[in-house]
Amino acid sequence: MVTYKRDLNNVDWQEMKSTLSQDKFDNGRSPEQLKASFANSYATCIAYTDNRIIGTARVLSDGICNAYIVDVWTFTPYRRQRIASTMMQILLDELQGQHVCLFTDQALNFYKKLGFTKGEICMEKVIGKWLVNTSFI
Repeated sequence: MVTYKRDLNNVDWQEMKSTLSQDKFDNGRSPEQLKASFANSYATCIAYTDNRIIGTARVLSDGICNAYIVDVWTFTPYRRQRIASTMMQILLDELQGQHVCLFTDQALNFYKKLGFTKGEICMEKVIGKWLVNTSFI
C-alpha cells in the first residue's frame, strides 16, 4: 500500500539521498540540501510504502499565477503504478489559477496524459482559469 505525505515531519533525508542515488536520479544534493530544497518549496508530496520513500514531487510557486514542478521521481521498482500521477494530481489540485511549468527531456507522454502541452520553453498547463484562485477572493 502506498501512502502520500504532504508534510516533512520524520523524513529520512539520508534514505532519500541513498535511494535517489541507487536509482540514478541523484543530482548531487546532500541530505541537508535535500531537506532545505523540500522545506523551501510551496508544496511537497512524498510517497511511501512500508515506511520507505518510493516517490517525490514538489512545487515552487508564488501562490498566485506561476508554479514550477521539480523533483518528480518514482523509484524504478514502483513505476507504472500511478504513483507519480497521484503525486502530481495532489500537487496540481493546490495550484488553481496558476500557469504551471516543468522541464523534462523524458516522460513527455506521461505529462501529456496529465494535460501538459509542449510550450516554447517548457511543458506547461494552466490549472483551472488563470488567476482565478478562490483562496484569494
